Amino acid sequence: MSVSARDALRMAALYVVLSMLWLVVAGRVLDHLFDGSVAMAVGSHLSSLIWVLASAVLIFITRARLLSFIGLGTRRRKQDSERLRMAEAVFDTTLEGVLVTDRTGLIVHVNRAFMRITGYQQDEVLGQRPSKFKSGHHGPEFYRQIYTSLAQTGEWSGEIWNRRKRGEIYPQWQTIRAIRDDQGEVSHYVAVFSDISAIKHSEQELAYLAHHDPLTGLPNRLLFNDRVEQALGTAQSHKRGCALLLMDLDHFQSINDGLGHTLGDQLLKRVAERLSHWLGAGVTLARLGGDEFGVLLERCPHVGEAASLARDVIEHMKEPFSFEGHRLFISVSIGISLFPSDALTGEQLLRNADSALFKAKANGRADYALYTEELTAHAQHRVETAGELRRALEQNELRVYFQPVHDLTSGVMVGVESLVRWEHPERGLVPPGDFIPIAERTGLIGEIDLWVLRQACSQMMRWQAQGRSLAFVAVNISSRLFSQRGLYLEVAQVLAETGMNPALLEVEVTESAVMDDPEVSLEQLHRLRELGLRLAIDDFGTGYSSLLRLKRLPVQKLKIDQGFVAGLPDDDDDIAIVRVIIALARSMGMQVHAEGIEQAEQADFLLQQGCQLGQGYRFGRPMPADALKWG
Repeated sequence: MSVSARDALRMAALYVVLSMLWLVVAGRVLDHLFDGSVAMAVGSHLSSLIWVLASAVLIFITRARLLSFIGLGTRRRKQDSERLRMAEAVFDTTLEGVLVTDRTGLIVHVNRAFMRITGYQQDEVLGQRPSKFKSGHHGPEFYRQIYTSLAQTGEWSGEIWNRRKRGEIYPQWQTIRAIRDDQGEVSHYVAVFSDISAIKHSEQELAYLAHHDPLTGLPNRLLFNDRVEQALGTAQSHKRGCALLLMDLDHFQSINDGLGHTLGDQLLKRVAERLSHWLGAGVTLARLGGDEFGVLLERCPHVGEAASLARDVIEHMKEPFSFEGHRLFISVSIGISLFPSDALTGEQLLRNADSALFKAKANGRADYALYTEELTAHAQHRVETAGELRRALEQNELRVYFQPVHDLTSGVMVGVESLVRWEHPERGLVPPGDFIPIAERTGLIGEIDLWVLRQACSQMMRWQAQGRSLAFVAVNISSRLFSQRGLYLEVAQVLAETGMNPALLEVEVTESAVMDDPEVSLEQLHRLRELGLRLAIDDFGTGYSSLLRLKRLPVQKLKIDQGFVAGLPDDDDDIAIVRVIIALARSMGMQVHAEGIEQAEQADFLLQQGCQLGQGYRFGRPMPADALKWG
């Protein structure tokens, strides 16, 4: 019998008992109050009426309470039903997989996400145990920890590897919770999990990128250093040698500046592919940054093997790279350091290879150089000089010297060339050859060039204020600064700050800087020419000029390199070259300016051939502004 039926029966019995009590009590009261039969009849009717009214009120109250209780129960059942529907909707639509087991561990329910993630359908897993999905990735101790946590805290969370229906093992982040009934006993277990394969893949990609170059896919400097240290450890234990080759692409910056970084990146990828394919297995190739590559030979018994490899790489890289309609030629310079003869640690091996690389570049590039003890001293000297040079710029230790430029016909000084000198507080006047190459390597040369330009223009304004007239002041611009597209803006700013007439400024650019990338150079020179200044090609004859390109350049002057002047007027080769340069310049309407004139015979010969201007020790050495002689 249900609870509601028992309650109804109790209510009926209570009503019968109350009715009988009412009849007994009412009869005795009427017998006591009334003696006549008529009065008794009236009293009896009155008693019945009162009981009927009382019963009606009691039934009304009971009915009202019953209806209220039924309504409340209906509303609660409706709310419970809505909550169940919402829970079921969440259960089925959540992106996390959900698995429910009974207290014995048999699966009683799974949601749609479970079926999507695992590949199993509901009828394939109901009544089964979760061990069906084990991957074999974890040992018994792992599962014992899960059971222990559930027993002690009722919950476990962590990473677990399971197997999909098609056999693939994949990682999950899973939370298992014990569900208890009203008596506190475990009735079910609910497992909620997410497929974290994508996260794991991202972690692997990040780990890969942390140790590999994203452009070429080669090991980066971090991984290369680690492999060098491991290789040295193995080599030391097996008493064998190793070699480290440091490679740098020659004039790669001109490709970036002229053709763009996108094409430069494509070239780096082609270089990496060619080297990887050619070097093959057993050799570690890495991109250390920019256009610098490292090669590690873990088994190199003698220096001849490393040198032979370097020569082969240099020859192999001379073959052109053809892609995207371009046919590019590039060379490499290589520095070699050996273990254990040159270094005993990876850091020292890299440092020594870098010193050798610097030597290879100084020797003319497209070459290799072996490390020697002498290079260590040179490397240390370069580092110290670079630091001191930065300090020299900050503390105004640099000086601008001026070398007179004379008209060969009249012998009058018509201009000066500005040359930088370094007045070291301890070493005295440092020769340009000792710090200019270091300034170029460290990138300080551009800052130095602009400083010289500003000083030269300011000095020219002071000379004009003193009434001393010169046709021009010449300033050399390095190839590094010339390759910067914003150079004309820098020059314009200096002219504006000093107030100098642009027509009095002559900018000299070396032939090699112009011919490295003629199209970019043409644009750069036109922008400079638009400022109203004069342009000159310095060291003409030492590069590989294209006459077709040369005639397109907005240049007013060619400067004959002093190397061709030194043999005049006796050396037949120098005579022939100088005559050709002068004839070429005159045919293009350019002025000719010869450097390095030390003897009167040289000046006379140049004048006879049609050279207009000259400079050199014959007319005066470079000197401070106040030491110039005004005729």
